Order: sequence, then C-alpha cells, then structure tokens
Amino acid sequence: MDRRKLAGRSGEAEAAKYLRSRGYELLGMNYACRGGEIDIIAARDGFVAFVEVKLRADASFAEAREFVTPAKQRRIKTAALTWLSTRECALQPRFDVIEIYTRGGELRLNHLENAFE
Repeated sequence: MDRRKLAGRSGEAEAAKYLRSRGYELLGMNYACRGGEIDIIAARDGFVAFVEVKLRADASFAEAREFVTPAKQRRIKTAALTWLSTRECALQPRFDVIEIYTRGGELRLNHLENAFE
C-alpha cells in the first residue's frame, strides 16, 4: 500500500475513533461497490451517516471539504443507495464530511454534518 493510502487509512481510523467518542455506532468502514465507496458508515440519533473523510496537511491551498466534488458526492450517494438496498434500515440517511488537518504533528478534526444532499 502506498503512503497516501496509508495516511488515508490512518485518517479514517482517527475519524472512527472521534465518532465512537461522540456516541456513534460504527456500522461499516471502507464499504465499496460498483458505483462508489464510503469511508465510514455510522449511526446515532435516528440517522445513518455516510461519512467521507478528507485528510490534508493544512487548508492553505483549499479546505479539505472542497475536495468532495459533485462527482465524488454522486459516487458516495450511489454507494449509499446500494448499501441501503442490501439491508433493512429505518434510519434517516445523511452525508457527512470529516476534515482532518495534520500540520505540525497535531491533529485538528472538523465534523460537518449534512455536508451535502
């Protein structure tokens, strides 16, 4: 696995740890299907959150959330629909983004609920 993928997995692990600490139940990680991929699937308070994790050194070029483009959003939605179609789920779906910045060896995490529709 290359360095970028390893860093991405590390960011996803940090995001999962954060979500658990906030009372979310993790339902899945790295769900992939023909139409797309979802980093984390988690549930809390009547919602199932399909979470995209974006890891960056800092926001000097652009905020991490800006890399969740409309095309990426479509792929996440397609994967979410596939995931939902394979199980009974009475929870309301929601799309979140977790930005993680790592400049200076310090992690800064920003959780954006309902980041897109």
